[in-house]
Amino acid sequence: MTKLPGATDSAASFQFDGEDHTLGNALRFMIMKNPEVELCGYSIPHPSEAKMNLRIQTYEGTTAYDALEKGFDDLVDLCDVVTMKFTDARNDFASAMDTQ
Repeated sequence: MTKLPGATDSAASFQFDGEDHTLGNALRFMIMKNPEVELCGYSIPHPSEAKMNLRIQTYEGTTAYDALEKGFDDLVDLCDVVTMKFTDARNDFASAMDTQ
């Protein structure tokens, strides 16, 4: 991850190498759920380059970097919940199939 030039505390752009829409859309969604974030968007500069740019603008009281970190933490928490629910459902299904 690289912080792109022109960043301030409340507005910054970041570039992620080797990432695409998969991370971009999920991370943008989680960051926008934060009420301290005014704007968050991502773009893929060119389809032949494996780079994703993310822009975050926050209201006063938090920084763009803090919003990014919270977005990653929230996304990891969400993935943990999805993994747990999937594992539980798979185990329940396997148990039901064993009793037949």
